[in-house]
Amino acid sequence: MKDPYETLGVDRTASEAAIRSAYRKLAKRHHPDLNPGKPEAADAFKDIANAYALLSDADKRARFDRGEIDASGAEVAPERPFYRDFNDAARHARYGAGPEFDPDDLESLFGHAFRDQFSRGSAMRGADAHYTLTVDFLDAANGAVRRLTLPDGRTLDVTIPAGHRDGQVLRLKGQGMPGIGGGPPGDALIAVAVRPHKLFRRDGNDIVLELPVTLQEAVLGAKVEVPTIKGPVSLRIPAKSTTGKRLMLRGRGIVGGHQYVDLKVMTPTQDEPELAAFLEGWKPRHRFNPRGGLP
Repeated sequence: MKDPYETLGVDRTASEAAIRSAYRKLAKRHHPDLNPGKPEAADAFKDIANAYALLSDADKRARFDRGEIDASGAEVAPERPFYRDFNDAARHARYGAGPEFDPDDLESLFGHAFRDQFSRGSAMRGADAHYTLTVDFLDAANGAVRRLTLPDGRTLDVTIPAGHRDGQVLRLKGQGMPGIGGGPPGDALIAVAVRPHKLFRRDGNDIVLELPVTLQEAVLGAKVEVPTIKGPVSLRIPAKSTTGKRLMLRGRGIVGGHQYVDLKVMTPTQDEPELAAFLEGWKPRHRFNPRGGLP
């Protein structure tokens, strides 16, 4: 399996923020939803998610850097002693100033080494399993339970906590690979990607929505229905509103955040003779130049 640092294109000394930034950039580029019909993109996305799942876990990253686990999260067995090592040592001892190895001592040393190795390996924790799961924007915002089907046909019910961010990794204790020799199973590490929403944009725990309004609603004011992540609510549009005016729906964001509504004034796309006639004869009481601030 490819080195996770190489997969994300970061140095081994990269900070958590740099690793997170690299993951998000690559995950968006190779996301299967954005690359339909391209199996190589799905494979790359899986590798990226697995690399981030390992490096975003401080303990697992440290163990990988020390060579205790490999890029898949599996335990790396300690190096075993070889006969030639002891044979070389014995031969050098015969020609050196130190004492010579006795064959019985050598056999005893081998026995202890292999017994210790067996003892250490007889109860080994199972490797962590790495998976990816893509959820809808509203599922991540409000929280949900989604079922993940594993390659072997088993299923896991994954609880997505409210406010889950794109790229965060969830850990399911004991749902990884089985242990060895009675050891405990590993964990399931699930990198959760969040699909963009066609209306909502997330800014921290706040939600931003661009709301089209008619010319009449902007000039005269109106009460309109506005979508939120929890369902539609009523919003009062103040009179004399313009494009870019921002209104706030307190507490309608994610986990205590707010929703901000940016107004966008829309003019009719079909002929409106009465409106055209009115504007032709309209003499503004207070003249203003909307382009006055331009150079």
